[in-house]
Amino acid sequence: MDVRRLNGALGAVVAGVDLETIDDAAFETVHTALLTHQVLFFREQQLSDSGQLALAERFGQPSVYPIAAHYGGTQALHVIEDTPDSPPDADGWHTDISWMPEPPKIAILCALELPAYGGDTMWADLYRVYDALSPALRDMLAPLSIHHTQGSDFWEKFARIAGSEQLPELQAAFPGATHPLIRTHPETGRRALFVSGMFMESVVGFTREESEWMLRWLQGRLDDPNVQVRWQWRAGDVAIWDERCTNHRALSDHYPQHRRMRRCTIDGDAPYFAPQSVSSLVTTG
Repeated sequence: MDVRRLNGALGAVVAGVDLETIDDAAFETVHTALLTHQVLFFREQQLSDSGQLALAERFGQPSVYPIAAHYGGTQALHVIEDTPDSPPDADGWHTDISWMPEPPKIAILCALELPAYGGDTMWADLYRVYDALSPALRDMLAPLSIHHTQGSDFWEKFARIAGSEQLPELQAAFPGATHPLIRTHPETGRRALFVSGMFMESVVGFTREESEWMLRWLQGRLDDPNVQVRWQWRAGDVAIWDERCTNHRALSDHYPQHRRMRRCTIDGDAPYFAPQSVSSLVTTG
């Protein structure tokens, strides 16, 4: 297996492994590489539905989307399809489903059908963003918490697709979640700036004006190209990323072309901040 680093921030291309039939030894190498590089790319794997689900199960319990689970759904695989009638809606920095008390820890995305141009995905390194802050600012941010919600756009889209009759029930069932702004990674012990721009509603204890300013400034740290990696997809490519220390965004520059992806996430734990955790860690590979 060959793991080739893409840049100085995050991301690596892995060759010499078949994810459909990966054995225990190869999986351990992949898992270690994921903790080091945060997002891994595998070219033209052509991973099947069952292969993607089996791979996800090696990392833990595959997630069922919360709203689907609320109505009895059990399907862990989810197809994301952009068409002229269903425009892309994930072109903003975020980590998946951060509005749940225990958001996913890992995601696996497989490219099924791609447009002739555009449709790349970007990731940002939340370790690196945290490490770039001054010690004084880190200390100031450490006690802060952010309330994450789906946001009004989410519910408006849901109402267009499924109708508005169920909104009161769902909004009561999923009121959002409060997470520490500085998150300790449970496996590496490193600290990350745990932001999720599409889903951050407010800084707990701040006025609305203060909160809006703070969230805008924090999220702006991800716009530095030195903390980013960008992947140009080919059909059959697979990306695996660590949701606990990255944000991602699916660019919408392919619209109105057709783009179809298959995603699976793995259940995670409640984010926490450990004062004794390390602030930075030099990685190699």
